[in-house]
Amino acid sequence: MADALERQARALLTAAAVRARAEQMLERGLTGGLSHFTIDLGRMDGVAEAVLAVTRQAYPTLDIPFHARWRHFVLGGVDRWARLADTASWPDRAARARAEFDLAIVSVLLDAGAGAAWRYRDAETGHAMGRSEGLAIASLEMFAGGLFSHDAGSPFRADANALAKLPLAALTTAFQVTDNNPLLGLEGRADLLRRLGKLVAKRADVFGLHDTPRPGGLFDHIAAHAVNGALPAPAILSAVLNELGPIWPSRLELAGVPLGDCWRHPAIQANDATKGLVPLHKLSQWLSYSLIEPLQRAGFTVKDIDGLTGLAEYRNGGLFVDHEVLRLREPADAERGHAVDSLLVVEWRALTVALLDRLAERIRANLGRTPETLPLASILEGGTWAAGRTIAFSRRPDGSPPLKVISDGTVF
Repeated sequence: MADALERQARALLTAAAVRARAEQMLERGLTGGLSHFTIDLGRMDGVAEAVLAVTRQAYPTLDIPFHARWRHFVLGGVDRWARLADTASWPDRAARARAEFDLAIVSVLLDAGAGAAWRYRDAETGHAMGRSEGLAIASLEMFAGGLFSHDAGSPFRADANALAKLPLAALTTAFQVTDNNPLLGLEGRADLLRRLGKLVAKRADVFGLHDTPRPGGLFDHIAAHAVNGALPAPAILSAVLNELGPIWPSRLELAGVPLGDCWRHPAIQANDATKGLVPLHKLSQWLSYSLIEPLQRAGFTVKDIDGLTGLAEYRNGGLFVDHEVLRLREPADAERGHAVDSLLVVEWRALTVALLDRLAERIRANLGRTPETLPLASILEGGTWAAGRTIAFSRRPDGSPPLKVISDGTVF
């Protein structure tokens, strides 16, 4: 019985489970069966037009990269990481890939919502940035400066022991946090990196195959599963969820398996112990998208990009609320703060994942593309995230999302 329960738990640590249960939530909503949202698919064409408009503006040739952490390291047309990496001396392609895994993992874990007030001032340009862009450049500067390395002579790495002992004060300074420049969830971020360091140190069999234990050792673990140099994208997510899952703050567990970004909602039906459970794995999927390019640069072919799902976060979710595809049953809910485990937020996030699949079909049809020539990862980048932010700023001066989520710095 225990083995069966563990199998059921592990099945939730997959993109397929995210997609299937999000679709189930959407189907329930389309029949009026959800407690917080109604759904108007008639407004989806308007969303598609908005996404196509920002996509054509940002990528006129429609040669669109993946929605990944690497995009945020480009500032003023300069790819800050490529500039560093291309001039560094790497013994082989795998060494660069480990460094890029280190950077992506640490940077993504630091990139939960920043809040509307926080800004990071870039020393090179003097430009002040908020939200994801600011968090990205700040984390890149930390990495390039060797904050996460145990060897001052080798800054481009994140070591288990350095992460495990990372002082909150170091992050506070690096993020330029003051009373007048507050960053949401800073302690949660620091704790997450320390958890990461402790886990990696314990699991040298995964993270230390070709080096001392470091998050970037996950590259070697994933690469070892390639068949004829090819890897399916969902396998990257499975590795991220199964190997990094224990770092997340204790939430739901099943058979001793931590379920990560997974929540309860009574609309979800199943014939086993996973009934009522809604996996979303937003940060883990964004991290997985961000690990594709280092694998490709190291010579691997990554297949089935669309095996991953859209991301259940506030820009994609806000896109559908602001365009009124999703409408609150109780308008006053727009003024209240909602916990991440509330039924309203769980509904919103699951519906977002399912609606992104429907939206992708419309966008591909308009452009004459296929999932292979325009994967969901590129539609998100083109795309939905930017369109969500554009309409947010047109509706609210600070660009805040249409719904207020009480974040601990580890989900959004």
